Amino acid sequence: MLLAVDGNEDRTAAAVDAVANLPAAESAVTVTILNVFEEFDAIDDSGGHVTSEELFEKYDSPSSVTVAREELDERGIDWTFEAAHGDPAATVVQTAADCDADAIAMAPASRSPVGKVLFGSVTQGVLLDAECPVIVA
Repeated sequence: MLLAVDGNEDRTAAAVDAVANLPAAESAVTVTILNVFEEFDAIDDSGGHVTSEELFEKYDSPSSVTVAREELDERGIDWTFEAAHGDPAATVVQTAADCDADAIAMAPASRSPVGKVLFGSVTQGVLLDAECPVIVA
């Protein structure tokens, strides 16, 4: 199982709940927690060029990763952690394929009432491109 987490603790907790509620999760599920640092290029105010790759080298995972680790530990579910750099949707799909995940669990960003009809672009990209089931919490 691949658990894709962003920086939001509430969404992470919802995705962990979805994983923990799977049948026999404590004994049959091993989770790879994935946090993706989104790729970008920028020019700062002084005209200097900054790339996300340079920042990724010093990147500390968000507190939502700690939430995922602690909640999975509390529920007796084994996990590993992976931080990645790149396009979030593509990286989630590729990581799921690389670790031979049976499924991907994720929670989309909050939306307005009308926006709830549609998923966020990352969730939509994963749903369209993943070759395994996707659990959207």
